[in-house]
Amino acid sequence: MRVALLTREFPPDVYGGAGVHATYLSRELAALVDLDVHCFGDPRDVARVTAHQPWPDVAAGPNGDVLGVLSVDLRMAAAAAGTDVVHTHTWYANMGGHLAKVLHGVPHVMTTHSLEPSRPWKAEQLGQGYGLSTWCERTAIEAADAVIAVSAGMRADILETYPAVEADRVVVIPNGIDPDEYQPDPGTDSLERLGVDPGRPSVVFVGRMTRQKGIEHALEAALHIDPAAQVVLCAGAPDTPEIGAEFRARAAAIAGNRGNLVWVEEMVPRTTLVQILSHASVFLCPSVYEPFGITNLEAMACEVPVVASAVGGIPEVVVDGETGWLVPIAVDSDGLPSDPDAFARSLAARVNQLLGDPAAASLMGEAGRRRVLEHFSWPAIAARTVELYERVLTRQA
Repeated sequence: MRVALLTREFPPDVYGGAGVHATYLSRELAALVDLDVHCFGDPRDVARVTAHQPWPDVAAGPNGDVLGVLSVDLRMAAAAAGTDVVHTHTWYANMGGHLAKVLHGVPHVMTTHSLEPSRPWKAEQLGQGYGLSTWCERTAIEAADAVIAVSAGMRADILETYPAVEADRVVVIPNGIDPDEYQPDPGTDSLERLGVDPGRPSVVFVGRMTRQKGIEHALEAALHIDPAAQVVLCAGAPDTPEIGAEFRARAAAIAGNRGNLVWVEEMVPRTTLVQILSHASVFLCPSVYEPFGITNLEAMACEVPVVASAVGGIPEVVVDGETGWLVPIAVDSDGLPSDPDAFARSLAARVNQLLGDPAAASLMGEAGRRRVLEHFSWPAIAARTVELYERVLTRQA
């Protein structure tokens, strides 16, 4: 079986959970199927990986971000000739898969890592192009032969947002993690380089600078977290320069207020991330929208207890009272917390509870790694994905 996997992100250009997913899934799929990977960006010196760039004149014009994506999708659709199945990740590649389905007559499987209508703040990033990105996703998902939801919560969102999608076409296959790569690291060299004191308690946030990941709520929670603890924010890839400037200024103001705030403005490499997590007392995930939340798995694999918002697929990863604490959140019509101050204080209260009881926190961390080992391995996820490919091919025959 020959499969074309289409994704925006692929190493070394990985900045979000969808990119992590595509990276590890492709590694395991390559042992099971005849796999070609098509991604965005500069050429990769890797066999069977083809990178595609947008048409320069399109990308440079009005709404170039979105129109440039569509030009890459056209290139990807053309390159998918000769495959048996095309599998896409995120709206950036979905239209490429849809066009390949129509052009080459092959099944289109798409993995949904988020839904555009559930992220209205994307209009800050894409402007008028947000309507086009939503149209791309809707067109592709309603015609796809199979839709993979990364959690049961995500599956419910798909069926509610896109009622034209038949329920039997939506299958839950979760994200995963490599527990050999994510495991406790006693080293401290990366911490010291970044200005993190390994001898003091630390509360760690890792995520892109976007409304979705709730970084502003992590910053507000920092004002109520025990000031003896370091708050370490690993934040990169801002949606817009304005959002980056906003969060940067807020972090500086809060650092001046409480002290013990370490701002790391980069998407840190895996080895550095593992070391930061390994020395963390608590991992904080204040996302306001999260179909899965792979960062929670990364923390749990490093034996860190998690305090996370109870949204989307997070409750399917973090077991409340066992591997960490879940914090309820009420959202308004824009998908943002209706009472952000109460949300931030609730996050801080759970963080302080764990900081004040290191023995209980340690037990939660150990339980988190056990859960990762039992439920979220990439080989099992790849095998389930191939079974889905076989089913859609059988239906088409």
